[in-house]
Amino acid sequence: MGDRYVVLRDLTRTFTAGPLEARRTGGGPGEPHLEMVDLSKSEARALAAEPGVAALAPSMPIGLPIDVDGDEPPAPTDVTWGVAAVGAAGSGRTGEGSLVAVLDSGIDAGHSAFAGMEFVQKDFTGDGNGDKRGHGTHVAGTVFGRPVEGIRIGVAPGIRKALIGKVIRDAGGGTTDALLEAILWATQQGADVITMSVSFAFTKAVEEDVAEGLPVFLATARALEAYRANLRLFDSLMRMLAERSAVDKGTLVIAASGNSSMREVNPAFEVGAELPSAADGVLAVGALQKVDGLLDVTRFSNTFADVCAPGKDVFSARLGGGLSAKNGTSMAAPHVAGVAALWWEELRDALPPTSVVRASMVTNRLLAAATGSGFVPDADLADIGAGLALCPP
Repeated sequence: MGDRYVVLRDLTRTFTAGPLEARRTGGGPGEPHLEMVDLSKSEARALAAEPGVAALAPSMPIGLPIDVDGDEPPAPTDVTWGVAAVGAAGSGRTGEGSLVAVLDSGIDAGHSAFAGMEFVQKDFTGDGNGDKRGHGTHVAGTVFGRPVEGIRIGVAPGIRKALIGKVIRDAGGGTTDALLEAILWATQQGADVITMSVSFAFTKAVEEDVAEGLPVFLATARALEAYRANLRLFDSLMRMLAERSAVDKGTLVIAASGNSSMREVNPAFEVGAELPSAADGVLAVGALQKVDGLLDVTRFSNTFADVCAPGKDVFSARLGGGLSAKNGTSMAAPHVAGVAALWWEELRDALPPTSVVRASMVTNRLLAAATGSGFVPDADLADIGAGLALCPP
């Protein structure tokens, strides 16, 4: 029995190899197709050379970004500080007509924050729909939650329908093949925006191999090889999805950058954006906090973000009802997803009826509208990217 591999095929193209070169044949946008197979090392090498195979990589564990604890802050009285900071409270847009996919631990669909909404749910874990972790419910509340106890928590509360892909198991954790399948499913469902507050569990991959008897250095090397292969696979998939946007609207993919930095120990203790946010074409989101009335990157937020949003003391829907505060880039990414939903609505109304709003147009508007104002004087552009994401006025 070999390792579990994720195989990405392009059904519209073949790949032919000569003695000195590899050449792709076929034209038009790619049509991605995923397969999960058990392969030995030699079988994986042979499969990689087959026509139409764009990339393959061992399946790796994924999980929720490292939890970031903190004291429970005072509850807001009318609107969360994140919704206010991105300008949603004063925007003339609500995200109406936009379709957002949340790929996370599922959702508590009966929560009052989602009253009147329509959900298309799909489970990629085998545990069934629904949220037992609370993480996906909190994330979804920030994207499109209705007011709870008189407090506005959602950036885009005008969204009426959403896609919920469950990629984190009830006991925690998941796999890259489930995440990739969920991304492809969401694009096929017509999602305007996909938001992912998950990360690759590199250390868990090492621990699993060590538990099977491999020395630590070898287990680490294997995990590094798998991570590199998965980065290439994600890059290939995102390129194919970008090609599809030449003939349809495409999908804006957003991901949390990760919570592995430790600036509270040493300002130099920073970690770059993790997969899936590190892939080409994925918008990596860093987390912000308030310091003496100014914005600053949180101590935990990974660097090299493309854009940033509030990620500390964020109140949103709590599993079972009510509200709770959480910290993390997991909380920042759904703010940007909500902002993107408002930009989709803005462009749909601004362009002629015969025009197609494309994901690239929304991405450009979102990044152009982001601001570097209101930050502490020493804010690092590598940490905040284009700056704080802002909604259309």
